[in-house]
Amino acid sequence: MRPQAIHHDKDKRDLNKFGYAQELLRSMGGFSNFAISFSIISILTGAVSLYGHGLKYGGPGMMGFGWTIVALFVMFVAASMSELASAIPTAGALYHWAAILKNKRWGWYTAWINLIGQIGIVAGIDYSVALFADPLLASVFGYASNDTTILIAFTVILLSHGVLNHIGIRIVAKLNDFSAWYHIAIVAIVVVSLAFFTKGGLNSVDYLFKVGQTFSDKPYMFAFLIGLLQAQWTFTGYDASAHTIEETINPRVRAPWGIFTSVVYSFVFGFLMLAFVTLSIKDAAAAAGSDNAFIYVISQALGGTFGSVVLWLVTAAMWFCGLSSITSFSRMMYAFSRDKGMPFSRQWAQISKKYRTPAKAIWLAVALSFLLAFIDYIIKLVSPDATYTTIAFLTAVSVVGLYVAYGIPVWLKLRAKAQGRFQAKHNGPWHLGKYSNAISIAALVWIVFICIMMIVPPNEMAGYALAGMLVLLVIMDLAYYRKHFQGPQAALSNSMEDILRRERELEGDSRPGAGFTHKA
Repeated sequence: MRPQAIHHDKDKRDLNKFGYAQELLRSMGGFSNFAISFSIISILTGAVSLYGHGLKYGGPGMMGFGWTIVALFVMFVAASMSELASAIPTAGALYHWAAILKNKRWGWYTAWINLIGQIGIVAGIDYSVALFADPLLASVFGYASNDTTILIAFTVILLSHGVLNHIGIRIVAKLNDFSAWYHIAIVAIVVVSLAFFTKGGLNSVDYLFKVGQTFSDKPYMFAFLIGLLQAQWTFTGYDASAHTIEETINPRVRAPWGIFTSVVYSFVFGFLMLAFVTLSIKDAAAAAGSDNAFIYVISQALGGTFGSVVLWLVTAAMWFCGLSSITSFSRMMYAFSRDKGMPFSRQWAQISKKYRTPAKAIWLAVALSFLLAFIDYIIKLVSPDATYTTIAFLTAVSVVGLYVAYGIPVWLKLRAKAQGRFQAKHNGPWHLGKYSNAISIAALVWIVFICIMMIVPPNEMAGYALAGMLVLLVIMDLAYYRKHFQGPQAALSNSMEDILRRERELEGDSRPGAGFTHKA
């Protein structure tokens, strides 16, 4: 039997022991699994679209210090999540982990909080594409870019992502693979272009670490913390490697590495790009005060046609990021609906017979993401003097929603370990060994801190939106789901020990070797 066929058979049995049949097409390799998270993190989306936010609040030092600080703590979060993905390899990911480690109600709330974050991240990514694409199109076709034309561009971009995800995972997987290499190539083009062709040359390296300068009305240290949204939103969405775990070959090893390495490589390549963009700034105050700081800096540094070409290349990278985010979002909704955790779950859990994709879940993801941006558009029409920006609102919602969902299973695992319900034998082949608890605690401290910082003024609208959504969840839970949600099949036994027993029955008690350095 071929090695891939052996893996397919083992992966199918792995999924069966959690109570699920293999319905999705399992065709993604290790690179494809990494690529979807790397593409959703997309340093050419988060770091670029919120470049002005970071520069306005933290000055140039935000790019040198802020990016690095955030990346370090996010690596702790990613490593803790990777352990769980290896131990519990189902597409439900975060909420399956929470349900197994505690109970079905913890799983239900985790799923919905994650869904809120997913709505925010898809809306934020595709709105970022529109923020870049619309002004570039306006310069070509001679119209004035405004909130309405940006919303139209946003809608078209969302629809394109829905269609491609509907057609099939093979096409999207290939585009994700291409996207990973494309991101690296465009970062290289930006870096080389700025290094050799910046008008007037680059600033000295110490400019990248200049602190004390803010272009806001806040005290510098507080402003710096607000500016961390730029880096923090960039490092979201890497749970996509877990949401596509049922489509990945040898997922207990490849998905954890996909989660962790997507963060590491994003940090390295993102730092290089931000360094050269920042060192090419001629007037930081003018850049921070412009409509789009990144476009302003690139245009000033490279000018004319060359600068426009670079900006179009960056915009295309953002488009790939949005494509991947719809894939992740729809798989999460499919898994949750399969467990009857959403209204009309039967619809969203259906798999297209022709394309083997969760087609209805894909289009629900598109609709919900559009709705969030459209509601913000209406608010802006009613209150044109609102001080917050749409992109800051969308991104703050996604950061808080996603990171709270990331943190819940990590916290529950620590509790389960303290109570003896999760032991070393329950780990998958990818784990952190004796460093697991310390890394998990550091991750949780960071999550609490950053979630508070994301909803303080001027982002209080995100806090209001999240509070309203949480109230709605409590109402839904008490009115119906508390009594009617059975929980994921993976958690019906509510015991890692029972799952381990089923694994022994299915596999004759043969487990793969364990260790942090296990290779795909």
